[in-house]
Amino acid sequence: MRKRTGSRRGNALVEMSLMMIPLFGLLFGIVDFGFAIFIRSTLQHAVREGVRYAVTYQLVDGMCQDDSIKAAVKTQAMGFLSSNEHANKIKVKYYDPLSFNEILPPNGNSPGNIVEVSVENYQYSWMAPLFWSSTPLWIKVYGTDRMEGLPGGGAAPCR
Repeated sequence: MRKRTGSRRGNALVEMSLMMIPLFGLLFGIVDFGFAIFIRSTLQHAVREGVRYAVTYQLVDGMCQDDSIKAAVKTQAMGFLSSNEHANKIKVKYYDPLSFNEILPPNGNSPGNIVEVSVENYQYSWMAPLFWSSTPLWIKVYGTDRMEGLPGGGAAPCR
C-alpha cells in the first residue's frame, strides 16, 4: 500500500489558510478597536491637563492664556494633535457659573468662571477596515473646572 502524504499536506495547508483568515481578521479588529480606545483616553488625559493648566493661570512665555492651554493639550496628546489639521480641533471656552452662558473674548478667564477645554471632531480612520468600519470614528472629549483665584490677587492674563 502506498501512503498519500502529499495530499494530506495540501489539505492541511488549505485548512490552515481557511482558519487563519478569520483569526487574523479578529486579531486585527481587536488591535484596531483597542488603539481607538487608547487614542480617546490619551486625548481625555490631554484635555484634563489643559484644564489643570487653565485653572492655575499658568502661561507659556510669550503666549496668552488660551494659546498656553492649547499648547499644554498638544504637549500631553502624545503627538496625536501635532499637525496643524488637528491643532485647530482644540477649543477653550469660558462659562458664567450662574447662567451657564458662554463668555466671549476678551473676557471670561476671571476667577470663579467655568473653563471648558475640549478636542472636538478628531477623526480616527480604522487600520483594518472591516465590513462595519468603512466610516471613520469621530472622537470628542471634554474637561471642565472652575477657575481658581488669581495668585497674588492680580488681574487675569490676556486671553
